[in-house]
Amino acid sequence: QVQLVESGGGLVQAGGSLRLSCAASGRTFRRYAMGWFRQAPGKEREFVGAISWSGGSTYYTDSVKGRFTISRDNAKNTVYLQMNSLKPEDTAVYYCAADSSSYSSIHVPAKNEYDYWGQGTQVTVSS
Repeated sequence: QVQLVESGGGLVQAGGSLRLSCAASGRTFRRYAMGWFRQAPGKEREFVGAISWSGGSTYYTDSVKGRFTISRDNAKNTVYLQMNSLKPEDTAVYYCAADSSSYSSIHVPAKNEYDYWGQGTQVTVSS
């Protein structure tokens, strides 16, 4: 069983930055590929990006490329989402998720491959 706890959300002005953290329980975190998702009110959940268990491969959805960066510290069982140049349309609840079946150190899971989820953290970007 894996437990994921996000933190770091909050209110920020457009153009600002936030760094979200996702702390994971379990000794096998280093073998989990991790993803970030978000859901705005009235919208479907959106796949933001992901990182392989080694950290050597990443994926970002087009709307965040060049602004968001996913990283991980396996010694701390934590994955991060650095968000820069934030826009009002980035406002959402952000969730981290784990793929416990990731088969390769460079495998970046697709949006439907995650089996553990955090509770989410709210990010609000004011204009």
